Amino acid sequence: MAAKEFIVAIELGSSKITGIAGKKSMDGNLQVLAVVREDATSCIRKGVVYNIDKTSICLTNIIKKLKTLLKSEISQVYVGVGGQSIRSVRNVIPKNLPDDTIITQDLINELMDNNRSMVYPDQEILDAATQEYKVGTQYQIDPVGIQCSKIEGNFLNILYRKSFYRNLNKCFENANISIAEMYLAPIALAHSVLTETEKRSGCILVDLGADTTTVSVYYKNILRHLAVIPLGGNNITKDIASLQMEDSTAEQMKLDYAVAYTDYNDIDSQKTLPIDNERSVDQQTFVDIVEARVNEIITNAWEQVPQEYSGKLTGGIILTGGGSNLKEIKKAFANITGSQKIRIAGTVTQNVTSTDKEINDRKGTMNTALGLLAKGDINCAGSAINPKVDLFDVTGNTTDPNADITGRQGRTSVDKEGKVIGPAELEERRRKIEQQREKEEAERAERERIERERQEQERAAAAKKGGFFTRTFGQLKEFGKKLISEESEEDETK
Repeated sequence: MAAKEFIVAIELGSSKITGIAGKKSMDGNLQVLAVVREDATSCIRKGVVYNIDKTSICLTNIIKKLKTLLKSEISQVYVGVGGQSIRSVRNVIPKNLPDDTIITQDLINELMDNNRSMVYPDQEILDAATQEYKVGTQYQIDPVGIQCSKIEGNFLNILYRKSFYRNLNKCFENANISIAEMYLAPIALAHSVLTETEKRSGCILVDLGADTTTVSVYYKNILRHLAVIPLGGNNITKDIASLQMEDSTAEQMKLDYAVAYTDYNDIDSQKTLPIDNERSVDQQTFVDIVEARVNEIITNAWEQVPQEYSGKLTGGIILTGGGSNLKEIKKAFANITGSQKIRIAGTVTQNVTSTDKEINDRKGTMNTALGLLAKGDINCAGSAINPKVDLFDVTGNTTDPNADITGRQGRTSVDKEGKVIGPAELEERRRKIEQQREKEEAERAERERIERERQEQERAAAAKKGGFFTRTFGQLKEFGKKLISEESEEDETK
């Protein structure tokens, strides 16, 4: 039976590309219908596309597999953007006002527009998180209605390199996949793994990936800093491989023996760990290699916390991603940061129903994909698969000319002139369109009101005029009757 309604999301990770399809209930719970994966080590590095052709092939394969499992066409997908290129930059937009000006929502929108129009060399604004507004000497989250003579909008702009963004769009165009929306993967992840208490109290979310470590700092429910460190679990593997072994062997040794923090008293100077049938490495050397890299990753992540929030993040540290499964990772973080409030988010906060083993293992490796699925709100289903359709048509198009793609049309990422349109610009355009529609609706309503008033005035005038003629006509009628009566009487007398 073909699924008629579902959401599709694609996460482009450093080690794999994941496609996930599912449904979301009214209370936010997720039902996963299908999950497929493609190895991405040959086309994506540190979360950034570097081989367009291979990435396009991977995406095409993802969609084909999902179509087969869902027995349905896919009209559009949600995409998570992440990787090394992402960084956050603070920006302040000041505006002087006439004395005793009362702040309106239009004024706030103007500040937001001015911020989004900022130009960064070779960088695209993917998203902008409003921090707060400085009104006089006070900081306000919602300043509408306050009287002042100056206001400053404080924003956190999330930037992405334009060339990487164009490459990403090119991959989806080559694969003939329509993009419904592009989301910042770290923000989608945070919304699904952090609790409201953690975001309100202030916390650090550390996503320990294969090639990168992403750090998101929240305080008072607002994203305050976002950074991507080009270090991850694969760096530990490569360090182990420096003991003259294949990467696959090093990866297995990491899974079997690596510990993020080992107490000095637990190290046996006589103990060795087997590399293969002929070679081994002593435990002390292995521990030193692993801990050196783990400590570097943690130290770099901890240094991302802005100084003004030091000591204020009472929500603690939340760890997720594949690297959070490293043994004693919480102890390693506690040892370096001094924080004792550390939680490992093995899964998202929503209830998830799935038959996928990786999701059910709750090891944090599927949290970003689930977060993207939770963010989606547009039906991505097309028509049911026609048995006559070639599912493996290399063009990626259905061979059925009558195939009907339902659901809302996905938003294009390139305008008519071929210019790449970023999510921030798309959002700004959509907001301006909505504002224009509201303006036109208000103007239409005003025209209708004026027309109604004109018609009422005409009816009133007509009614008044009609009353005069009615009375006059009535009087003439009575006078005529009287004349006829008098003439009749005269005739009878004669």
